[in-house]
Amino acid sequence: MKYADIIIDISHEKLDKTFQYRISPELEAQVTVGTQVWIPFGNGNRKIRGYVVELSDHPKVDAAKIKEIAGLPKDSVTIETQLIALAAWMKRNYGSTMNQALKTVIPIKRREAAKEKKTLRLRLSEEEARRELTELLARKRHSAAKERLLRELMEKKAIPWDMVTGKLGISSSVIRDMEKSGILAIDFSREYRNPIRGLSVGREHLTLTDEQQAAVDAFCESYDQGKRETFLLAGVTGSGKTAVYMEMIDHVLAAGRQVIVLIPEIALTYQTVMRFYRRFGEQVSILNSRMSPGERFDQYERAKNGDIRIIVGPRSALFSPFPDLGLIVIDEEHEAAYKSETVPKYHARETAIARAKMCQAAVVLGSATPSVESYSRARSGVYHLLTLTRRVASQPLPECEIVDLREELRRGNRSMLSGRLQEEIALRLERGEQTMLFLNRRGMMGFLSCRACGHVIKCPHCDVSLSLHRNGRLRCHYCGYETQSPKVCPSCGSGYIGSFRAGTQKIEEIVKKRYPEARVLRMDTDTTKGKDGHQKILAAFANREADILVGTQMIVKGHDFPDVTLVGILAADLSLNAGDYRSAERTFQLLTQAAGRAGRGEKPGRVLIQTYQPDHYSIVAASHQNYME
Repeated sequence: MKYADIIIDISHEKLDKTFQYRISPELEAQVTVGTQVWIPFGNGNRKIRGYVVELSDHPKVDAAKIKEIAGLPKDSVTIETQLIALAAWMKRNYGSTMNQALKTVIPIKRREAAKEKKTLRLRLSEEEARRELTELLARKRHSAAKERLLRELMEKKAIPWDMVTGKLGISSSVIRDMEKSGILAIDFSREYRNPIRGLSVGREHLTLTDEQQAAVDAFCESYDQGKRETFLLAGVTGSGKTAVYMEMIDHVLAAGRQVIVLIPEIALTYQTVMRFYRRFGEQVSILNSRMSPGERFDQYERAKNGDIRIIVGPRSALFSPFPDLGLIVIDEEHEAAYKSETVPKYHARETAIARAKMCQAAVVLGSATPSVESYSRARSGVYHLLTLTRRVASQPLPECEIVDLREELRRGNRSMLSGRLQEEIALRLERGEQTMLFLNRRGMMGFLSCRACGHVIKCPHCDVSLSLHRNGRLRCHYCGYETQSPKVCPSCGSGYIGSFRAGTQKIEEIVKKRYPEARVLRMDTDTTKGKDGHQKILAAFANREADILVGTQMIVKGHDFPDVTLVGILAADLSLNAGDYRSAERTFQLLTQAAGRAGRGEKPGRVLIQTYQPDHYSIVAASHQNYME
């Protein structure tokens, strides 16, 4: 008799343990580690789902007291053994229940109905087919449809059902009649939904710089020696980190293994996957929440079966069920998006390193602005540090200029566009070049600041900005300190004190009014709600269908638009006041990434950073675009 240790589908700490159930002889062949099952639970034998995490030949208690598995859900998805081990690691490290961890490592929640493909195949030899056609034509009242289909099959050997019934206009009754006569056979096969089918394929000709080649060589040497290290690829914006990733991936694929590429935002998927698809073709697919359940399930199956070898996606793609994972690449590794805000509150970087150790895989972390902890680990030898200090093709970094918004107010300009920025936008429109306007609203929680002097109301105990609530009171979300919001600035006495209210829609209106001849696109959560929302906007901007792109942080991460020569950062200090102890670090990272979008083509770029705190060390450092300072 076989027994299964099962985690029940209830997330409660008192039930966070395995329960043993008996496997009936009828189900023995179907129940394996990772199988989802129906089980009777509790005194009332309520039927609930459970996950098999271990099999045994011996009961842990009196066998007579052990209940039997009731059956298997029809829509269940099997969890890979390595992902069960990863879930156990996440439970220990992030304080979740095992059930919560197991649900996290399943990228898709239920089995979807398969799409079936039907193909008509000629069963006759060439000689038999000619004889059949001769006999058919000899009949006085022969079927023209049969003749047409037979001629097509003689020429092509196999034809899709949809083409026969559609383009050729042949009825299913004629097809069935020819099948009964033994002329043709109908083959059935699983048709996987491919979310990126139809992209152009053609290997990019890449000539690596000396720095890029050195990074690739260091990785390949380590990999070939059987080492499975974690690498930190620290390279300035535009230094060609993606090209380095692709060479590393090529090396791992040549060893017969699979690769996961993590990106922080779904918005990055389109441009990233275009580059990978051009290089690796049908070996590449994507996995993200914008896909339909059927598409996600099919990519899960294709990964398990080895039909695809590279998965690109946000942090949930880390749990792709590759049987022989050899490399995990985490692009823009510093991004906060890699930290889950729901239980288990895992960090994709740490979890990727844990999975890599279980699979004997390498990890490559890439960023122009690595997180403080990653850079510290690289400096201390925990990670292997690789550096790219120059842009490809010797492109210069864009010139950065800090614009003091306090001075703009003194001059009577209350617009979100400074005089300098208005001049630079007009110049780009005149030259036929493109502009990106970035509104840094990430993490903004309604803080109070003075537009006259830049002073921000902070907690006297924690030195983080106080959050403005609807009752007009300011509160610290760290220690709970509260105070009434002032009517005038406590630093300079100005009445220009308040919370920041402008959004991307307002900026878009201002730009359209100021430059009526300009074609303007806006990219934020409102304009990208649809399945292909990000892709359509980015493709339109890449195809020069717009002159100006206005957006939030999703427009400044990893995108490569060669005609963008101006980036305007409208309120650089907003994220400095997010009430977060990492706010200065994250502001530096975000501004440096935004600045890196300018001047990536043949023409030089310029960046204007508008701020009420022009002397803040984070903003000054970002304007220098030098992480090592």
